[in-house]
Amino acid sequence: MSLLAVALCTTQASAGTVKRAPYGTLKDGRTVGQWTLRNQSGMTVRFIALGAIITDVVVPGKDGKRANVALGFSKLADYEARNADYGFGAVIGRFAGRIADARFSIDGREVRLKANDGPNTLHGGGNGFDSKLWAVRPLGDGSGAALSYRSAAGEQGFPGALTVRVTYRLLEDDALRIDYEAVTDAPTVINLTNHSYFNLAGAGSGTALDHRLQVFADRYAEASESGIPTGTMPLVADTPFDFRRGTAVRSQINVAHPQMTNRRGYNHSWLLRGGEGDTVRLAARLWEASSGRTMEVWTSEPVLHLYTANWFSGKDRGAQGTLYAAGDGIALETQHLSDAPNQVDLPSTLLRPGEIYRSTTIYRFNVGDR
Repeated sequence: MSLLAVALCTTQASAGTVKRAPYGTLKDGRTVGQWTLRNQSGMTVRFIALGAIITDVVVPGKDGKRANVALGFSKLADYEARNADYGFGAVIGRFAGRIADARFSIDGREVRLKANDGPNTLHGGGNGFDSKLWAVRPLGDGSGAALSYRSAAGEQGFPGALTVRVTYRLLEDDALRIDYEAVTDAPTVINLTNHSYFNLAGAGSGTALDHRLQVFADRYAEASESGIPTGTMPLVADTPFDFRRGTAVRSQINVAHPQMTNRRGYNHSWLLRGGEGDTVRLAARLWEASSGRTMEVWTSEPVLHLYTANWFSGKDRGAQGTLYAAGDGIALETQHLSDAPNQVDLPSTLLRPGEIYRSTTIYRFNVGDR
């Protein structure tokens, strides 16, 4: 088996379909395709080769009507122009989250990155995986597709040539499974995630802050106002970070707490129960009352990062024709903690030659009362 052979163990066989259609042309003249995945129950996922962006996740509600619950745009030009700011639906790399002072060291050698978030590096420093054109190969069983990209040594300032493969697979139990793999030819750091924004009432339907959220975590990561972990991991009890029993996101945002000052909402990380390892476990559950839709997030990652679209400008028109305002989507990003390359007590993001980076996240959808 090659280093980039993806282990995709599923409990249900697939009889889905994968279809490609033209999507648009980039400013530099390259053409971009869109792939549609559909399972037997009719759930539909669409993605484009640019940024491995998930453009649509179409699932039924309690009334049987289907809706796209993933925020995004209607045309390629909008993704090309705006996605660097918000990362709608894209794979984020090489490093999701922040790296303090745009620098870190490997084996005593300092690596300097581009600062794009004050003095810090955010999501790799710009011109990241969300802006790259990925190669796409449908899987033979019709369940999904494998996307690949080779990041040259020095891209975004990171050492090592990194070969990345991301597999999207639509399962028959209405779950989108994402498997990440990567290898490098020199020591480097890596932290990948998907940056989809969800609104289970339907993208473009207004605020998502009334969704109920349950997070399977007892501690959160305290962070500076600029989003750098302080190294303190307080208990969630008696804080606005306590989502253990399932709580409306809006009600928690309004709880006074130093960690919520000047944040406009949530942009925080939780340490999931179970820590690191290959085991895929339940990280979070999101539920919306009017549609009855529930989304479960399962992951092998140690951290869940919640972002409530605090900085949406209200000027970007989504695929549904409405303007996206702050709070209209919820991102549940599975990853390692920000600034891990600089903090030895955090789970490591170091990848060396001969090792394989692996990560799995599953978004599972169903309908029912909570």
